[in-house]
Amino acid sequence: MSSLIVVDQPLCCSSGLCGASPDPVLMRFSEDVTWLTTNGVAVERINPSEDPERFLAQPAVAAEFEAHGNACLPIVLRDGEIVSTGHYPGRDELTHLAGLNGHLQGLMTPAIEELIALGAAVAANCEPCFRYHYARARDLGATRRDMAQAVAVAQTVKDTPARAMLEMATRYLSPTPATAAVSATAEPAAEAGCCGETADPAAVVHSADPQAPSSSCC
Repeated sequence: MSSLIVVDQPLCCSSGLCGASPDPVLMRFSEDVTWLTTNGVAVERINPSEDPERFLAQPAVAAEFEAHGNACLPIVLRDGEIVSTGHYPGRDELTHLAGLNGHLQGLMTPAIEELIALGAAVAANCEPCFRYHYARARDLGATRRDMAQAVAVAQTVKDTPARAMLEMATRYLSPTPATAAVSATAEPAAEAGCCGETADPAAVVHSADPQAPSSSCC
């Protein structure tokens, strides 16, 4: 894993919080540097305004600055070699520059994958799927509480559109007062039918013959 040196633009501080208008780029970069250090990467920052001697003590930086002036700043060096100039790299780029690729463990572990699958089984009403992923999650160390939380989240996601659909159906099929309230509003724009046909909700509500077709599903 490499070590990085960041030669900043001339700043009063590197946090980005100085002055009346904080710099979001510097704030983001400072957070990314903290993240690098928590993952074992040594990062040194040099502010030319505060420490010009250290700034010019880097041979590669001195040559780059002589050729391009402040336009080359900020500069990122990896093991003494310039690898980035003129911008503050994002976290993905820093990960690559620091050689962290392949060393980071993401949030998605096999146990979490099984908890997601367990929730998907609930959403799909698939009992064999649930039993399979329940056993797999248990074998991978997931607790009953973990699985209950996964099921609760899945059920919430599943119930929300069903509840919204039921509320819409209730509005359409409610007695005359509610229908009158719908009629009193401006005529709504035509809605798309189930399979792309144009459906007029008012026509469905006010149809004299409940058996008469309006806009069919297919």
